[in-house]
This record gives sequence, structure tokens and C-alpha cells, in this order.
Amino acid sequence: MNEASLGPVVGPMPIPLRDIAPWAILVGLLLLLAIYFVGAEQGATSLIQGMYVHEFVHDGRHLLGFPCH
Repeated sequence: MNEASLGPVVGPMPIPLRDIAPWAILVGLLLLLAIYFVGAEQGATSLIQGMYVHEFVHDGRHLLGFPCH
């Protein structure tokens, strides 16, 4: 008769916070930049001259509930 031998059960290893923190900060900053361009890039707070950014994100602005006109 054959006997099956099982090795030790190895569970998932936790990821240290110091490995995740730089990526979490980068993603957070990119999301804040995206929210700025969708929500506030027009008029007096405009960083880029012209209406190009406003027209590019216009439908997304309405979809997310930001007023623009």
C-alpha cells in the first residue's frame, strides 16, 4: 500500500509595511493629481493655460458630480 507523505503546510507570508509604503504614497499622489485635474483645473486655479484640460476631462467631471458651468 502506498502512503502519501505531506510536507509542512506553508501559509502566505505577510508583506512588510516598509515594502508597501512607497507604492502606496506614489499611488496616493497620482490619485490626488487626477482628482485635481478632473475637479479643479479651470478658471482661477488653472495651472495650464487654455481650456484643453477642461475639455479633455469634461464628461468625467460631470460623471463624478463636479460642476463646471
